[in-house]
Amino acid sequence: MSDPRILTVRPEPHEYAWTFGGAPPVARIAPGTVLDLYTEDCFAGRVRSEKDLVSQVCEFPFLNPQTGPFHVEGAEPGDTIAVHFVSIEPARDWAASTTVPLFGALTSTHTTATLQPPLPETVWIWQLDRARRTARFTARESDIQVDLPMDPMHGTVGVAPANLEVRSALVPDAHGGNMDTPEMRAGVTCYLGVNVEGALLSLGDGHARQGEGETCGVAVECAMNTLVIVELLKDIATPWPRIESDTHIISTGSARPLEDAFRISQLDLVQWLVRDYGFSELDAYQFATQAVESPLANVCDTNYTCVAKLRKEWLPARETHRGLHARLAETAATLRR
Repeated sequence: MSDPRILTVRPEPHEYAWTFGGAPPVARIAPGTVLDLYTEDCFAGRVRSEKDLVSQVCEFPFLNPQTGPFHVEGAEPGDTIAVHFVSIEPARDWAASTTVPLFGALTSTHTTATLQPPLPETVWIWQLDRARRTARFTARESDIQVDLPMDPMHGTVGVAPANLEVRSALVPDAHGGNMDTPEMRAGVTCYLGVNVEGALLSLGDGHARQGEGETCGVAVECAMNTLVIVELLKDIATPWPRIESDTHIISTGSARPLEDAFRISQLDLVQWLVRDYGFSELDAYQFATQAVESPLANVCDTNYTCVAKLRKEWLPARETHRGLHARLAETAATLRR
């Protein structure tokens, strides 16, 4: 097998995309291309100290810059794009997190309106030790410091939406987007349904780590150096973003209210079991009910995101997505040598 083509992209500040759909492609790539990407953090690198308040250094709606989009040759509606994350590495030795007024799960928001005042803007700068693989929390109002393990991930990966829509990079939906699930880490393959010719794939919003739910609305946000392999599955539809790891199959659902996001992810998992693993619909419903893990991804974005995951070791020995994850993992291993 010939070595895969590697395309390196380091965007200039004016070259990021801020939406899914509506942005011209930065490059055309063939299936099998390896993308060596730099992604900026959700603040476009402007929050660098505890004095840099988002309301002062960032301009809404220009948040969550995306590297891309990439036109995948041969991709058509009804196909699926597969994005295998080879590596996700912080590009700096620091990351930022904040509270943002009228944003987050434990405060008033624009849509959950109350008389109480918004939370104050506060910035935490996290120190990253890339050798030790730790992220240091330093309290603002005490002398507490805690080193947490780094678990780098991408909060945002997606394609152009269907029906001529243009969606903010802050929004998760059926096209992917700002799902904010910690499952999107190195070693997984993300499957995204194609809605327009070329798919128009973008990604960004790197997190050095994030708890499930992203409660305050902001993770440990950092720039990333990321290596992905992009493949194309012809004539396989993927209605909602799916993730496959070496150990799990994972469905996602994004909506409001939260129970609808939960329902979407659970239904997609049931339908995945029917399509690829030989279950009837009711058998899949019963089996998933007793075996599923259901971590939250985010409960703060424009849409909430839930995850439904099943252990592969409990599933019949069947092939899913034409066995692509295993093949991409083998290719990834050669790139890491």
